[in-house]
Amino acid sequence: MSAAAPNAPQYTSALWGGACPYCEVIDVRAPCEFAEDRIPGAVNLPVLSDAQRAEVGTLYREHGGFPARKLGAAHVSANIAQHLSTHFAAKGKDYRPFVYCWRGGQRSASLALVLAQIGWRVTVLRGGYKTYRAHVLRELEVVPPLFALRVVVGATGTGKTRLLGALAARGAQVLDLEALANHRGSALGAVGPQPPQKWFDSQLLAALNGFDPARPVWIEGESNRIGDVYLPRALWDRMRAAEVLELRAPMEARVRALLEDYAPLCADAEALKAKLLPFARRHGPRQVGAWCAAVDAGDWEPLVASLLAVHYDPAYTASAKRTYPTVSRVLDAGGASVEALAAELHPG
Repeated sequence: MSAAAPNAPQYTSALWGGACPYCEVIDVRAPCEFAEDRIPGAVNLPVLSDAQRAEVGTLYREHGGFPARKLGAAHVSANIAQHLSTHFAAKGKDYRPFVYCWRGGQRSASLALVLAQIGWRVTVLRGGYKTYRAHVLRELEVVPPLFALRVVVGATGTGKTRLLGALAARGAQVLDLEALANHRGSALGAVGPQPPQKWFDSQLLAALNGFDPARPVWIEGESNRIGDVYLPRALWDRMRAAEVLELRAPMEARVRALLEDYAPLCADAEALKAKLLPFARRHGPRQVGAWCAAVDAGDWEPLVASLLAVHYDPAYTASAKRTYPTVSRVLDAGGASVEALAAELHPG
């Protein structure tokens, strides 16, 4: 870190892999930039709103830099004043913030200078978000190989997510990719808006940085794509080379579990039928028509059993044979609860 005069912001290119060494991380970019990705745990205190940023950009393109800088300075000054009277009002003299913007330029410098003049020790990320994003991409190449992974595979409805939850409850290290991706990883697995790829990457790295490389990490056997987000190549390669455990359960138990897990989807018949229509490309309109008729009739158990037998089980068999061909151990979820299996796998 470079030396700095008293009451002047310090600049650094160093980022951290574990606990943050600062009192607070402040992202001064516009809300739309913050929504796409940010340093995990950062607060958004924009010095330009989305509309103001667009306004200044338009003025710059149409009339040049001088009038754009004047307008930008007026907006920035007003926004910083608002942040000082609200967010910073209760901060004590030992407060040490870390500030960044898009490229470590005027936006972060404007807030950092004011905070430093107040008397706080302020650090600015040199290169801004672009430095952080490059850091994430580098780390996602070198961090995943540090861990011994234990991959849990199994057909749809066997309880993989529940087993991982039970393992986490016992103190095991669990990387829940579906939670990070906000997607269950199947054709009907969307549970809401997914994070942008960059924010998924940031959350994934933060999760990995919270693990102890001396202990195994449990993970579900996903493909390299979960909904619309992709796993980094280094993690995907590590998963394919990991110890694999296969979870099995009888059809009746799988149907019951899926009806519990997908109850919200079953509550909206029209939305469910819309999700089934693309299946016609693989299984034909007659089969999809039969599934839609079962939805209309509320024949949920026969519907789920048919979807498993016709679509999900063949797809799982083909994918597992290709991606995770060697299973070191088979776990019987029909003969023991996931809690009992978790206790056996991680005695604690």
